[in-house]
Amino acid sequence: MKSLEVRVQHSLSKDEVRRRLDAALVRAKNEYVEAVGEIEAAWEGEDRLRVLLSVSGMRFDGTVEILVEELVVALQVPAMAALFSRRIREGIEERLGGLIGSHQA
Repeated sequence: MKSLEVRVQHSLSKDEVRRRLDAALVRAKNEYVEAVGEIEAAWEGEDRLRVLLSVSGMRFDGTVEILVEELVVALQVPAMAALFSRRIREGIEERLGGLIGSHQA
């Protein structure tokens, strides 16, 4: 497993970020169930979301932490997927940047 950390800046309240993450999870569970299977997500406190999913038989375990001015995504990437770490990072930055109306500086 390889650790991957992505930071995405935002200027929203924590409640608004949480609301948008919850809405995005509902959409992702409906849209990507056939491609990635079940997406498990649960809040660990008010500011930390744990997400588990499988893609092509590889299990990804991650967290999204809501800080005052940024989201911090910590993801454990399976060894076979580590070759695509850059694309994974860019995808996270793009999706979260679009979701919270910001992009990484």
